[in-house]
Amino acid sequence: MNTPSMAAPHDITAAPHDIDLTHARWRKSSYSGGANDCVEITELGALVAVRDSKNIGRQPLVFPREAMRALVGSIANQVLAYGSAHPW
Repeated sequence: MNTPSMAAPHDITAAPHDIDLTHARWRKSSYSGGANDCVEITELGALVAVRDSKNIGRQPLVFPREAMRALVGSIANQVLAYGSAHPW
């Protein structure tokens, strides 16, 4: 029996050992250009896993879906506000 996690909703962790990613459907951004220099994501119910497309053998990071939505929304807002994801 799994013990519920007490982690805060914004915590990021390496993929827990009990998450099976064998049949995960990884996808990468259409903006990647095919150079294999981006990240890939897969949706896992209430979680989203993110991995480096250059090194798919490394354990991915796992975010709660809400945290990933907040991250992507924040990046999108920066692009709309500044015309770039890097206003600094």
